[in-house]
Amino acid sequence: MSDEPTKVLLSERDIPTHWTNILPDLPGEPLPPLSPQTMQPAGPPDLTPIFPMGLIEQEVSPEPEIEIPEEVREAYKLWRPTPLFRARRLERLLGTPARIYYKYEGGSPAGSHKPNTAVPQAYENAKAGVRKLATETGAGQWGSALAFACSMFGLDCEVFMVGSSYDQKPYRRSMIETWGAGVHRSPSQLTEAGRGQAAHETGSLGIAISEAVEVAATDEGTNYALGSVLNHVLLHQTVVGREAMAQLEMAGEEPDVVVACVGGGSNFGGIAYPFVRRALRDGAKTRFVAAEPAACPTLTKGVYRYDYGDTVGLTPLMPMYTLGHDFVPPPVHAGGLRYHGDAPSLCGLVKAGLVEARAYRQNETFEAAVRFARTEGIIPAPEPAHAIRAVMDEAEAAKQAGEERVILFNLCGHGHFDLSAYDAYLSGTLEDPEFSESDMRDALDRLPDVPVPA
Repeated sequence: MSDEPTKVLLSERDIPTHWTNILPDLPGEPLPPLSPQTMQPAGPPDLTPIFPMGLIEQEVSPEPEIEIPEEVREAYKLWRPTPLFRARRLERLLGTPARIYYKYEGGSPAGSHKPNTAVPQAYENAKAGVRKLATETGAGQWGSALAFACSMFGLDCEVFMVGSSYDQKPYRRSMIETWGAGVHRSPSQLTEAGRGQAAHETGSLGIAISEAVEVAATDEGTNYALGSVLNHVLLHQTVVGREAMAQLEMAGEEPDVVVACVGGGSNFGGIAYPFVRRALRDGAKTRFVAAEPAACPTLTKGVYRYDYGDTVGLTPLMPMYTLGHDFVPPPVHAGGLRYHGDAPSLCGLVKAGLVEARAYRQNETFEAAVRFARTEGIIPAPEPAHAIRAVMDEAEAAKQAGEERVILFNLCGHGHFDLSAYDAYLSGTLEDPEFSESDMRDALDRLPDVPVPA
């Protein structure tokens, strides 16, 4: 048996003690969120109706690192630390001189990276005496993660699941219900926001967010929990990158490029932000690639504007690349990437030229996912299949240049609940939905009348 290691492992005592807060290192002056009522900078009072103060303090903290509570680290032991794999079989298939590493987050109870933030969010809400959390979910990964976390801390949970994913992924619904949460197809008839968007039958993350925020805002005992986009969410995910940094050091490697898929930004921020900080502070030459779906190309075709995080306009306005808050993307199987905007911190890095964004069509991402599964054994979720497609492009570029490069990416979840999509790909019936420029232009015409960020 070869002495070459396939995976780099940490022990439970190596679970990070702190999260990385990228906010103090972002280039330029920070742009505040705006209140949807006044269009003036939003402060903690604008957030207290739906978030506990512990999370609000994390959201706006200027500290470069934030300590992880012991109760959260104890819960992390159920699946953390996660392994870092060397993709040697994939390297041989591609004939590349690049060395490819991937951080595998599919071993968590929910099968993705989402519990990394669901657990601390449930913990902070339980500590604040909240009775119930309401949330949205795209592909079901976030909804199942929050249902799991709420079960750990004795909270009720109500999930609004995007209609297309609700239909495509019935067993994600089963997971959510197994952990004791309720799940509704969005748009639903349960909220004013849902009833007002009934014409958009396939739904969107923006619509589901509106429904969940409405429930939280109208029930004193209920708070809202978000699975991506906001600073505190990306903060919690940096346990991934901090572990990966330690594991690459153990392997004697330094990444030349870090790759992750992007829907709202939590997966990308989680793997990349500790390395982004090193690039910003120490001049490391690492490149960063964000891979998104061509059917919902927020970073590659969106405009940089202030926009609502939800469809109806209940949430604060954020400075970000957007396709328009009421743009409804085609129903691609990567339901977690069907979001009109992205995390303001990530958008700022893209705008500054520190992160490169690429868009990929549905069939080419599944082609990459199948090649990965047939070499590395893990069936990826459709979302990280976009990252795998970008990794293969990077591996080919290294081959053409004749250079040994180190590529790191985040395999943020498995595809065991996405096999209907694989069925469609393998049978040749998987479609490549078209991005509608006209629908986007119509949505952009309805953006709030707020000065464009400089």
